[in-house]
Amino acid sequence: MAGHSKWNNIKRKKAANDDRRGKLWSKLARNVIVAAKNGGGDPNMNLALRYAIEKAKAANMPTDTIDKAVKKGTGELGGAEYVPAVYEGYGAAGVAVIVDVLTDNVNRTGPEIKKIFERGGGKLGPANCVGWNFQTKGILIIQCGDADENTLMEIALESGADDVKREGEIFEVSCEVQAFDGVKRALEEKQIALQSADISKIPGSTIEVDQRSGAKILRLIEAFEEHDDVQNVYSNFEMSEEVMAQLQ
Repeated sequence: MAGHSKWNNIKRKKAANDDRRGKLWSKLARNVIVAAKNGGGDPNMNLALRYAIEKAKAANMPTDTIDKAVKKGTGELGGAEYVPAVYEGYGAAGVAVIVDVLTDNVNRTGPEIKKIFERGGGKLGPANCVGWNFQTKGILIIQCGDADENTLMEIALESGADDVKREGEIFEVSCEVQAFDGVKRALEEKQIALQSADISKIPGSTIEVDQRSGAKILRLIEAFEEHDDVQNVYSNFEMSEEVMAQLQ
């Protein structure tokens, strides 16, 4: 099973605590700030902002906190200036890793990301050393119990999706970025519950890992996600259900 979807499934099963929630809200607020800064504060006219707000609401972020983040982005309220950066490298078994960040200090964040790679048995690489193997796609996740496969397939493909496949207990719907909004709306209109809906980087080829390498990769990804500046982590590891069960 591919790492991008399986790792997300593991995270959803982890018990949320106040510290994790607070860290998540901080990351989501940065995303809202940057989206508002780049495209304005009206989510009806700024698709990136609308997606950022939807993700914040899905994480139960208070409305007033979201509103403050929008105002920081538009300049109505003061705040730090965040800029995006992408770091690429390798983990155990040569697995590719891409780390997206929003930071107010690239000179601080860069060395910290490098250190996390090294502590996790990996290595930071040059720009596009692994990025060439990834495509940006819309990924929508549905629990198998929340939709009939044939019905889901029909709705998804008619609304512009590229593929629907079952990954264990979930269905994964993939589409081009420009079709993402239409697919998402079509599923919501049919009252199909979405476990998640994101724009993600999907690997063109994957690397199968055993229990030992898989454990190292998951620890590396988790270390990145604990970093305050990190927004998303993508990888191309693949592991069997048996290996995944051993690691849970």
